[in-house]
Amino acid sequence: MAESKVAVYGAIAANVAIATTKFIVAGLTGSSAMLSEAVHSTVDTGNGLLLLVGMKRSQRKPDPEHPFGYGKELYFWSLMVAVLIFGIGGGISAYEGVIHMLNPVEMQDPLWNYVVLGSAIIFEGASFTIAMRTAWKEKGKQPLLKSLHASKDPSTFTVIAEDSAALAGLVIALIGVYCSHRYNMPVLDGAASLAIGILLAGVAVLLIYESKGLLIGEGVDRDMAYAIRDIAMQDHFVESAALPLTMYFGPENILVTLDVEFRKGTSVADISAAVNRIERDIRSRFPEVRRIYIESNPGAAERQLARLRRAHG
Repeated sequence: MAESKVAVYGAIAANVAIATTKFIVAGLTGSSAMLSEAVHSTVDTGNGLLLLVGMKRSQRKPDPEHPFGYGKELYFWSLMVAVLIFGIGGGISAYEGVIHMLNPVEMQDPLWNYVVLGSAIIFEGASFTIAMRTAWKEKGKQPLLKSLHASKDPSTFTVIAEDSAALAGLVIALIGVYCSHRYNMPVLDGAASLAIGILLAGVAVLLIYESKGLLIGEGVDRDMAYAIRDIAMQDHFVESAALPLTMYFGPENILVTLDVEFRKGTSVADISAAVNRIERDIRSRFPEVRRIYIESNPGAAERQLARLRRAHG
């Protein structure tokens, strides 16, 4: 979580400086693409602040009303970030682009546009580099893209998605400003603004999809589920075990429920000792598993296998 905060702080710092400069230059030159980029950077600044709010609130300790803690606060605020990107960032940029295309206005002195866009690319590149370093540290042995998709920390992949969209938007704005001035076609500046809006909407839809799965109760991946079951099966007193039912309550807060069938004749004392060993071994291998509920349920593994066979024909 600490590494993720560094990425978010870096993104906020870059976006505050960039947004201020873009608004000034958009006012001086009348560039629609520059105005869209200014709105984009402002939204990204607000998004970073919302992610920090989510991080802070998600770390509150469990209480009687929320016995599993507040980890999902982070997923909620990440969803709000995605909605803001779609509604404000994408919507305003697209609207501004359409208006400018219908009523083209000749651009005034594009030099400052080039200076600001070039500077913004440098700042956004620095923010993107910080976010990528964070993701690289967290990915382990997985390929980076697979790691980002599998990540349960939305703050990291949200910042990377925002910075990627920002860099792409800056390139689009740069092309729009150049073509508009070079060919004396102000409508191209509006077209660039519209393209930026479509880009932001696409990124927002991707983030909404990722956040939704976590918010409604996503479980661990198949490899981890099988590994947890194997840990239980390795205990001497366990006859069989079903695949665990799991849920993420935060990036480092997983709930595991496990149905186990113990060997016939196993005493209560041996069952208790076996449960303690299984819980200890699961937590040792997967420290992010915070709560484990193991229930003696004869025949659970066979019934689960039968259900899976029926589900797959």
